[in-house]
Amino acid sequence: MIILQIIGIIICILIGLFILEVAIVAFVPGFSVPKQPLERPKQALKKVDEKPLQSRRDVTFQVKGTSISAWLYLPENLSTPVPCIVMGHGFGATKDMIMESYALRYQQAGFAVIAFDYRHFGQSEGEPRQLFWIPYQLRDYAAAIEYARGLKEIDPAKIALWGTSASGGHVIMAAAKDKNIACVIAQCPGLDPHASAKKLLKTLGIRHMLRMIVHGQRDMARSRFGLSPHKIPIVGKPGSLAFFPILDASDGYGKLVSENFINEVCARFILRSHGYTPAKHVRNVGCPILIQICDHDSLAIISAETEKELKKYAEIKHYPIGHFDIYIGDNFEKSVSDQLEFFKNNFN
Repeated sequence: MIILQIIGIIICILIGLFILEVAIVAFVPGFSVPKQPLERPKQALKKVDEKPLQSRRDVTFQVKGTSISAWLYLPENLSTPVPCIVMGHGFGATKDMIMESYALRYQQAGFAVIAFDYRHFGQSEGEPRQLFWIPYQLRDYAAAIEYARGLKEIDPAKIALWGTSASGGHVIMAAAKDKNIACVIAQCPGLDPHASAKKLLKTLGIRHMLRMIVHGQRDMARSRFGLSPHKIPIVGKPGSLAFFPILDASDGYGKLVSENFINEVCARFILRSHGYTPAKHVRNVGCPILIQICDHDSLAIISAETEKELKKYAEIKHYPIGHFDIYIGDNFEKSVSDQLEFFKNNFN
């Protein structure tokens, strides 16, 4: 009996400490995070014009009452339904950052394109703003595919998926579930979060990771009490408080951001992304896959063991560049050329 009483007291103490920690993390001031404005180089990529291109149409579709903003690109002189490429952006990004550069190339090749903002980001609806939640983004991708299949200009039997960075994992998950996808491209994809986490831990240290967990707990606790979200910068300079305080990431986003990009995200995603491993689902994809790996990637790492498994189910191309180099200049030209060849081979 005495042992049971002691165990009961210990459990009560632990529960009390946990409640105290939640209260401190959720309500006590002092957790404010400085903004991290990004410095855009003078010769940054040409950004998407504020006025829509004649070749681009603003469209929307609904996901459980939430309006998703998208751009629809259709080839000129359209006479019959054409293949369509559905594109989702990377972590914390928006459709007006880099996707139009790819979409225009696909459009010129005779394909339709739908590029969309996930809910909570860009021009799509969703509160709180800047909420990165994987289940929502996967549902948004499925809704974009369904929307594409319903357009008279698009051949519903020829829908391809394109994803980069975080969305490179999403397209694998979407195609594993939807068996009618024609083909998939995953560019510098987030397929192996375990390998990426090991790299971040080695680069940033355990102290940084623990700080991120505390900020994640604060945002999660505040959401449970209906309070305003607690947000952290996505990228920042080394030594700053950001999820990626890495020079490569800070400079990379700086070269790609649009005027409307917001460099922050609700911190709760740090606690919610555990167990999301798209690489394990590649075997369930029933269509051709092209995976483009940047050999010097600092964010989306794919271990040698994972790549060996991926080769059983996908075509893999390597590029001797970093994570953000693939979006720019000759590296962009090489990657988009490989993508166009892949699409043409698998749409015929």
